[in-house]
Amino acid sequence: MKNLFITGPPRSGKTTLIKRLCQTPSFRQNFGGFFTEEFKEAGNRSGFNIVTVPEGRIGLLAKKGSSSPYKVGRYGVSIEALDELGCQAILRSLTEGKIIVVDEIGKMELYSPKFKYALLKGLDSSCKVLATIMERPNAFADLVKRRPDVQVLHLKRGTFES
Repeated sequence: MKNLFITGPPRSGKTTLIKRLCQTPSFRQNFGGFFTEEFKEAGNRSGFNIVTVPEGRIGLLAKKGSSSPYKVGRYGVSIEALDELGCQAILRSLTEGKIIVVDEIGKMELYSPKFKYALLKGLDSSCKVLATIMERPNAFADLVKRRPDVQVLHLKRGTFES
């Protein structure tokens, strides 16, 4: 299968799996794209960063209390950071012929038309795509999960350490 999507409930280890693969020295230079990483303030999760692969450029994807008009729960989402870092990393991977890593295809990311465009361009290319995707129903996410060139792997809490 050309494209592998990993899904499951929150805290099932989807991002942990992606990060470990991206940080494995023998794989690192074959991957391009991005993963997300939570950050904490005073011991509590307060937001998410986007981290490009393999460069390691970091940008703020979402933060509690942000004035952004794009909201997921208490988090305001920075579409600009996603477009500038995440989408560019996907498109750069296409030109370099790398395995495209996308963590994640979720509510925050789906606010961005540029993200949807870059993802579909990657899926339609000859490059392989390794992505995490929201488990809950969503018109766009469900459409890409049903593609004939996509295999979906379901993780459950406790099946992969997170």
